[in-house]
Amino acid sequence: MRIGWHTGYWTAGPPAGAAAAVQDCDRLGVDSVWTAEAYGSDAFTPLAWWGASTRRVRLGTAVAQIAARTPTATAMAALTMDHLSDGRFILGLGVSGPQVVEGWYGAPYPRPLARTREFVAIVRDVLRREVPVRAEGDFYRLPLPEGEGMGLGKPLRSTVHPLRTDLPIHLAAEGPKNIALAAEIADGWLPLFYAPRLDDEFRALLSEGFARRGSGIGDPETFEVSATVPVALGPDVESAADRIRPFVALYAGGMGAKGANFHANALARLGYAEACTEIQAHWAAGDRARAAAAVPTELVRDVALVGTPADLAEQAAAWQSTAVTTMVLQCGPQELPEAVAALR
Repeated sequence: MRIGWHTGYWTAGPPAGAAAAVQDCDRLGVDSVWTAEAYGSDAFTPLAWWGASTRRVRLGTAVAQIAARTPTATAMAALTMDHLSDGRFILGLGVSGPQVVEGWYGAPYPRPLARTREFVAIVRDVLRREVPVRAEGDFYRLPLPEGEGMGLGKPLRSTVHPLRTDLPIHLAAEGPKNIALAAEIADGWLPLFYAPRLDDEFRALLSEGFARRGSGIGDPETFEVSATVPVALGPDVESAADRIRPFVALYAGGMGAKGANFHANALARLGYAEACTEIQAHWAAGDRARAAAAVPTELVRDVALVGTPADLAEQAAAWQSTAVTTMVLQCGPQELPEAVAALR
């Protein structure tokens, strides 16, 4: 199993030590580095800036939000990054949630799977560069139909020749239908809350998508599953888990509207519906400390690696036989070398 590193979301500014840690990933033999975006920093700029000092590590977005850019603008950014990195770029895409999509981007959220399918198809057409790009979907139309705008639009083809026409596209997905869609139309899946004990269920969803996979997409045998795994080193499992609880509480309680929190739904499918209900109640009341305290240690151990280096190595053993191909560690830059060493 390969090891990656997730730089995480920015808070008020750039994460301290991230630039040096990205450089260290080459030295440490880390396979890939991933950046994120929500409604602050974007995913592409830090990856280009930090990645410019690397030579080997792969560079991926986890994730670039579909609502943030048109499909063609996303394809332009991807093919540009791929040229500048000598073929090391991975385009990770995700739909985000209705609060961000409708509140930040001013775009409608309904039918995210259908929108994703159209979006990915256009990105692939740009990258293949076989013919001028056309699209007549429910969400994206290229060129703009006559009667709209000035009526002067025409089908265009990228002036830049992509370095790789098969540049890998990975999809973030948490719900069952989204996971199957990733296996159907993408080259990889970016799960957030992956529990090794449910590996059979995840594999079944991937198989469902592979069965619908069309021509022109990579071999399922090369399909990647790059799971983001929170990591906290500490003197013991319990105290290290305390550092992960606020992260889980944020996602279960604060990352989405009531009744439309897809992270909480994913955790509920892992068997923690009751805990999520309690976490959400405390979060809604403004009590972040009680929300974090309500996160069970068992939940943390299911989706994260916590404790001493020996604990991390022992816990990681359960991941070795799963569908996960890359364990993307989410930890502070200072902890990264020790975490990587523990898993070698």
